[in-house]
Amino acid sequence: MGSTSVPGLDAKPVIDILAGISDLEAARPCIGLVASLGYLYAPYRAAEMHWFCKPHPSRRTHHLHLVPVTSARFRDELWFRDYLRCHRQARAEYACLKHSLVERFRWDRDAYTQSKTTFVQDVLRRAAATG
Repeated sequence: MGSTSVPGLDAKPVIDILAGISDLEAARPCIGLVASLGYLYAPYRAAEMHWFCKPHPSRRTHHLHLVPVTSARFRDELWFRDYLRCHRQARAEYACLKHSLVERFRWDRDAYTQSKTTFVQDVLRRAAATG
C-alpha cells in the first residue's frame, strides 16, 4: 500500500502491507500468528489498526497493517495509492515533497510522516471527487 506499491515513485526500502480484517477485536488472535512469521507487534494507532514491523523497530524492512475493511483508514490507504498510480503529476509532487522532507527530518520519522499530512489530505479530496 505504501510508496513501493506505486510504480515509478521513489520509496524507502520498506514494504508496507495492508491486510483487511473484519474488526480489531476479531483479529486479535492474529497478533500471535503474525509473530511466528517474524513480525513484531507495536501498539501504534491501536484504535485504527494492528501494526507490525519486521525484523526490528530500529531496522525495518516490512510493515504490516491489519485494518478493518469498513474503516476510513482502509479506504483512504487504497484511494491514496490508486490516485498516485493514475496521476503522474501528483506522483511527481509527492516524490518532490518526500525528498525535501527526508532531508529535513532524516532522524525524526514522526515529523516526516506528519509533514506529509496536508498533501495526503489534498490527494484524498481529489480522489473522493473523482469517485
